[in-house]
Amino acid sequence: MSYYISPRFLDKLAVHITKNFIELPGVRVPVILGVHGRKGEGKSFQCELVFEKMGIEVTHISGGELESPDAGDPARLIRLRYRETAELIRVRGKMCVLMINDLDAGAGRFDEGTQYTVNTQLVNATLMNIADTPTNVQLPGSYDSTPLHRVPIIVTGNDFSTLYAPLVRDGRMEKFYWEPDRDDKVGIVEGIFAEDKLSRQQVEQLVDIFINQSIDFFSALRSRIYDEQIRNFIHKVGFDRISLRVVNSTEKPPEFNKPDFNLSRMVEMGKLMVTEQKRVETSHLVDDYNRLNRKNYQPVVPQEVTPIPAPVPNGLTKVDKSSSTFNYYQDRSEQIPTPLPNSFTKVDNSSTFNYYQDHSEQIPSTPISQETLGQMRQIFAQGYRIGIEYVDERRFRTGSWQNFADHQIDNMAEAIAILESCLSDHSGEYVRIVAIDTKVKKRMVETIVQRPNGKISDS
Repeated sequence: MSYYISPRFLDKLAVHITKNFIELPGVRVPVILGVHGRKGEGKSFQCELVFEKMGIEVTHISGGELESPDAGDPARLIRLRYRETAELIRVRGKMCVLMINDLDAGAGRFDEGTQYTVNTQLVNATLMNIADTPTNVQLPGSYDSTPLHRVPIIVTGNDFSTLYAPLVRDGRMEKFYWEPDRDDKVGIVEGIFAEDKLSRQQVEQLVDIFINQSIDFFSALRSRIYDEQIRNFIHKVGFDRISLRVVNSTEKPPEFNKPDFNLSRMVEMGKLMVTEQKRVETSHLVDDYNRLNRKNYQPVVPQEVTPIPAPVPNGLTKVDKSSSTFNYYQDRSEQIPTPLPNSFTKVDNSSTFNYYQDHSEQIPSTPISQETLGQMRQIFAQGYRIGIEYVDERRFRTGSWQNFADHQIDNMAEAIAILESCLSDHSGEYVRIVAIDTKVKKRMVETIVQRPNGKISDS
């Protein structure tokens, strides 16, 4: 089966790898190439295809190997495999690379719930050291003065913003964001269904119908087409005997006819898969469970008091009788607010609802500016969630922000309470709010709301 290699992907990897094997006078070449992008877009598989096409041998490290109960083991592993790869280059006389899959999963820090261990620090420090001195990589406890051959390092991940910022800076790591365009998707999907006799026109229709899906969606779709034959085989053998039939069986392995890869059938199956995706995205049950177990979680519930209706001015007719907050009149464009009831104070300045509370239970004024409150409302209105981060003046220069909340906030009352707490606890530091799109796991907007000395930002 001939798989499709994106020309952009091939060009980027080929240039980076070749450049590391060529002496360029006066030119500093980054050792590490970071390939990042959305999940399921075939980053690792495209790398493997490029390596095969160029005849490159690969030494693999998984992100899951970057943690260990013994401090220092992952850093030693990286150094050891780097030296082994350098030796392969010397002995075999051909290009070799070191590839680390899912680096952000093993060495990244997503929030305060992610433990930052000694191994995480050492892995970041080791990769930085290799990037700075690629021909002098030593094992702990020993020293070899013989220069090593330079080894290109390819790392993959979804979100490199979770990595230690000095590691991903220019000069140490070259970045390549992989997002296949329509032509790339058509070429890759055509390779997936190459044995199934789908015409290019059918492949294009399938891609256009599910244009927002990642590459692995189409591979999974092809696998789902075989489900009916597998189900019939299980019913034929029997649920109680299927294990004996397929595991260590003396009988001939089962054979299945190639299913009918009809376009309409694949579209129907694909829509079922999309439905299951949406159920996962919209359930958010873990948020409810965590909220119940979260320390000091006290949701703010406004006290409901029926407002006293405003008297209708003489000669005017009330138009909208459904609004409990504002009365609209035919000959006036502005809103006439309902007067406050006696002994009550307005609590929420929302443009939609007015909540009132008795003077016996006063709510303190919030230090959050009206502009910031408006930005927070706009974030929630767009379907995003809010993260709250802080940093001192020294770490601000390196962009080493820390999360104040251990979760992404999904309602206005909680966001106000947590932001007030952060502003109080870190009055002499920078504080910002971050709009997060949970569907694509992407930070959309970052706004600083406080600067050092407790100065509230109005911008």
